[in-house]
Amino acid sequence: MRKLFRFVKPYKIPVIIVLVLTFLQSLSQLFLPTLMATIVDEGIVNGDIHLIIKIGGLMLLVAGSGVILSILTNFYSSRVAMGFGKTLRGKLFSHVENLSLMDFNKIGTSSLMMRTTNDILQVQQVLTMTLKIFITAPIMFLGGIIIVFSTDPKLSLIIIAALPFIVAAVFITAKKGLPLFKLVQKKLDRLNLVLREGLTGLRVIRSFNRLDFEKKRFNEANFDFSKTTIKVNKLMATLTPILTLVLNFSIIATIWFGSIRISNEHIQVGDLMAIIQYATQIMFSLIMASVMFVMIPRASVSAARINEVLDSCSSHEEEPLSGYTDSKRGQIDFRDVTFRYPGAEKPVISNLSFSAKPGEVTAIIGGTGAGKSTLINMIPRFYEIERGTISVDGINICDIPQKTLRSKIGLVPQKPLLFSGTIADNIRLGKESATNEEIKEAADIAQASDFITKMKDGMYSKVLQKGANLSGGQRQRLSIARALVRKSEIYIFDDSFSALDYGTQEKLQAALKKEMQGSTVLFITQRISSILHADQIIVLDEGRTAGIGTHEKLMKTSGIYREIVTSQLPGEAVM
Repeated sequence: MRKLFRFVKPYKIPVIIVLVLTFLQSLSQLFLPTLMATIVDEGIVNGDIHLIIKIGGLMLLVAGSGVILSILTNFYSSRVAMGFGKTLRGKLFSHVENLSLMDFNKIGTSSLMMRTTNDILQVQQVLTMTLKIFITAPIMFLGGIIIVFSTDPKLSLIIIAALPFIVAAVFITAKKGLPLFKLVQKKLDRLNLVLREGLTGLRVIRSFNRLDFEKKRFNEANFDFSKTTIKVNKLMATLTPILTLVLNFSIIATIWFGSIRISNEHIQVGDLMAIIQYATQIMFSLIMASVMFVMIPRASVSAARINEVLDSCSSHEEEPLSGYTDSKRGQIDFRDVTFRYPGAEKPVISNLSFSAKPGEVTAIIGGTGAGKSTLINMIPRFYEIERGTISVDGINICDIPQKTLRSKIGLVPQKPLLFSGTIADNIRLGKESATNEEIKEAADIAQASDFITKMKDGMYSKVLQKGANLSGGQRQRLSIARALVRKSEIYIFDDSFSALDYGTQEKLQAALKKEMQGSTVLFITQRISSILHADQIIVLDEGRTAGIGTHEKLMKTSGIYREIVTSQLPGEAVM
């Protein structure tokens, strides 16, 4: 957890203010019992009304100052904790955005959401408590012990004798609670995962009448989480009663032996009353510390989960490596590239070599699971390869800053993802500085203008989350327009025409051919008709090259390609 506290550095001055205010507040609390003892022993016993009023007024002043100091302490400690949480959430979110897809998938979307929200909240709460208790508990404990010992050393032994019981109770509870807190966070991740899948997959669940199954699945995860949470809360709930019991017995013993010492004239009544209050403050400081020990195990688990993300290797590089110079061409070269997913027995891509040149269209085709989408995900370094090299313009992509590398690429993913906002906002996502004319041009090329002009607000029509108010073909055309507005050196289309009819696809391809002259174009598609005139077709089979060439050449040399073609086109169309 200490690693995370580096994010408190920008709030050094508020932290110092909190510590100073807490110190003064603790001194005011320690001063009150002494004033009360003076009132009893010198004012009440001697009937000195003037002294009672004088000391009583001082007590009111000290108590009032303590209240003001407490309010200011809470204000500044909350400000520090909220600022820390804001900074940490921003850092975590930025880091997650730069993680490789393998690291992202390894941790999981649901877990990342919980780490960014719930886990940071746990650490925030501990930080708030730490700022207030870090000074208060030690001062009240040590100050109380010193004052009680100086007042009556024998009575102080009663309080000291109770300390081992308190320490043992806190230690045992914390030791048993830490594994349970880890389990709670894992089960909370599981609950969030089931809930997220149930909500995002609601259409599929309803279409297959699986509502009862999903309810049962959610209830099991919910019950499992609740059972573990109740178990850990029961454990932690035993701590406060134990500490309260020790406190009460200590006070009883103090009163018992204190009355004996009063009758023997070793101490006065006011001193005993002060000792009882100091004993309460000492025990209260230990209870405050025990609350920290209850919160720290859970927060330490949360901190470890946050650090796990922050310690994950970010694939983002801010500065280019030596020897790198930016270029404006876009040739892609694969040389003996091999890639496998973590834990997989076999590579998805094996010893793959080919070149995609500017001004040419390179099509990639193959059966399901052949590794087509994996191949194009390696170019922008969503995945890091196991062996071999991928180069852009002769430079290894590992030697190109990711921001620069990805600025060269206009990617249209297999599943078009739109964001809440307007149509213009979604297209402008490809180029932040795009003008209205550039947006309209990209929409025209992507064959999206026909449906955009029919919408009430045109380019400024609202788009719901994930484009829920648009059809699949409309989402796909907007996704293509988003890539086109970049005017990229490299265009990658990952089965991006699947939701389009043949007429729209032909118009789109004709417009694209004119627009992308001079750029390197990679097409991944299942439609043979889309790639008949490609300059180069790469046939993949189980991650290996089963043929490279034009349509005419592959019809003569590749049996796999011929099978794909004959399954889609009439015999006379392939001759």
